[in-house]
Amino acid sequence: MLTKTRLACVLVVLIVTTSGIGARFQQSPSRTDPASRLVGTWKLVSYLRSGQPPPNVGAKPSGLIYYDRAGYMAAQVMPDRTRPGWANRDPTSEEARAAILGYVAYFGTYTVDESKNTVTHHRLGRLNPGGSDDFVRRYQFVSADRLILTPIDSPTDLITWERIK
Repeated sequence: MLTKTRLACVLVVLIVTTSGIGARFQQSPSRTDPASRLVGTWKLVSYLRSGQPPPNVGAKPSGLIYYDRAGYMAAQVMPDRTRPGWANRDPTSEEARAAILGYVAYFGTYTVDESKNTVTHHRLGRLNPGGSDDFVRRYQFVSADRLILTPIDSPTDLITWERIK
């Protein structure tokens, strides 16, 4: 037999769960659609071109990519390289050029096209000038915490990311 208190509790739970009021209290976003699955911070696992590291990236690059729920993103990739020898002095023009050209950094917004399995990075700011404002990547979720992005203009590039928890 339900008491008045229990009945009131049951009614409140039913109202909250069926009315959408409870949606803002959910602990984690839905991970069923690709846009929701992208949300989070990912660390670079590997960058391969035709199965090999590209010369300008090296064997063990490091990087992070972020996607937020509001549609913003940022990416940074630093090539595998030795620490610069100019820590206590200004770099030469050649050293500065090499440091800038080897580093990828940009931010902007993103959109997902589920029908094409692509995510487009709409770059609003970037370290290196030139190139397209939009980077289109095919996405593949290998698991809930593993993502491969492949540039549509470089289909042999496999950029593998792992979700940071």
